[in-house]
Amino acid sequence: MKPISVHLAHINQSLKDQGETFALSADRGYYSKVVSMAEEIREYRNERPIILLSGPSGSGKTTTARMLEQMLDGWGLETHVLSMDNYFLPLTKEQQDLAARGEIDLESPQRLDVPFLNEQLTKMISGKSVSLPVYDFKGSRRVFPGRSLVRKPGELVILEGIHALNPDVITVPDGNTAKVYISVRTRVKSGEVTLHPAKIRLLRRMIRDKRSRNRSFSETVGMFLSVERGESRYIMPYKHRASYELDTFIDYELNVYRGLLKDEIKVLGYSGQFDDLLALLAETVPMEELLVPKTSLIREFIGNGQFED
Repeated sequence: MKPISVHLAHINQSLKDQGETFALSADRGYYSKVVSMAEEIREYRNERPIILLSGPSGSGKTTTARMLEQMLDGWGLETHVLSMDNYFLPLTKEQQDLAARGEIDLESPQRLDVPFLNEQLTKMISGKSVSLPVYDFKGSRRVFPGRSLVRKPGELVILEGIHALNPDVITVPDGNTAKVYISVRTRVKSGEVTLHPAKIRLLRRMIRDKRSRNRSFSETVGMFLSVERGESRYIMPYKHRASYELDTFIDYELNVYRGLLKDEIKVLGYSGQFDDLLALLAETVPMEELLVPKTSLIREFIGNGQFED
């Protein structure tokens, strides 16, 4: 998928002229992309019952997976969403201490219990019962709360996670899987400034991390380079394997973030690394959060969405 560009002036004017109608139209645009993909996935459901959904941090994997699940369920195809996070290997106390000091790469595929994950996927494909794990992040351990899954003929399983397209991680036959890659692909322009999609995903993470993880803006910004390196190393090399690619940019999202970031956005100005982002946000017309539909993908980051737990 080739990157596309939009002009901030056009977004601002559309928001002024159309308001809530503009927001609804933008979200319907993304929904229609997911519908088109879901229709093809439905057609090949018997051959490819496992849907692998990958994308970098802040791409909207969770909402897209649940949106896809809702569509397929609505068509009478029972669909189950699983997170790769639940297949992490437990950390020893020593490893936990190393992780706290940033001396363990928590983004590495080596953090996953690859044999166990593929054993479970193989059983799902053949319709055998599996006991589904949940990863307890506080205790750094895997637990089994008693939920089991037996995939019946025609049912689908969505596995979402950053390593879902890595063939060294997912070793079940390619012919049994549909592969999806999502990310922000749109560049926003204003005058001489062009905003890279990675910085749009950074804004998403800043708002989400503060809301749901009690993480300050400065902490999220401080992780930016490390997260980018992990994405270049572990995610980007495999995106070409996807049969489906979706751009998750929502036309009005910068307008919403402008109102939510407020004065704390100043932390971006310390290094000069985000001058482009600050310059563009200064020209962005704020949009009220109340205008964002509950079904919008950006609700994954700002909260109070239909697809949240």
